[in-house]
Amino acid sequence: MWFRDPIPHFYPNADFQIACDYFNGNSKDINNSPNGGFMYVKSNPRTIKFYKFWYSSRVIYQGKNDQEVLNIIKHDPLINKIGLKMRFLDTAYIGGFCERSKDLNLVCTMHANCCAGLGNKIHDLGVMLEDWRRYKSFTANTTSNSSSWTVPQKCSLKSLHEHDSPP
Repeated sequence: MWFRDPIPHFYPNADFQIACDYFNGNSKDINNSPNGGFMYVKSNPRTIKFYKFWYSSRVIYQGKNDQEVLNIIKHDPLINKIGLKMRFLDTAYIGGFCERSKDLNLVCTMHANCCAGLGNKIHDLGVMLEDWRRYKSFTANTTSNSSSWTVPQKCSLKSLHEHDSPP
């Protein structure tokens, strides 16, 4: 869900920028946990090579989704060889249910990640929208501490694991 323009928080010299399920504070650290639900990519020879590599890697890592494959190949020496400038976006601005943006004065987008089931996502996205409406309705004298997210409610890592585990 988009609340504000996130573009001012992008890195001007990066080729490939991606949201995180969890952000460790260093946008260049490949140990961040990427989330393919939000990406900003410049079209250039480096990103074209990268996407070809990512796409072809799906054959090697059959049964894994695009995000899981990316999490593996981000460590591959080819990334440095092609000179791809990869950056991971701070969850303070590009948040999600895994790691919410804590400051409503900063958040630009929120993603319904770490959530299994369309009904759960729709429910928690609706709650998130109500949280945002409540925040926007406060007067100018209200501080950011007087408003916070009440999500996730139905979305969580626990529900995600329950959804994936056999009955």
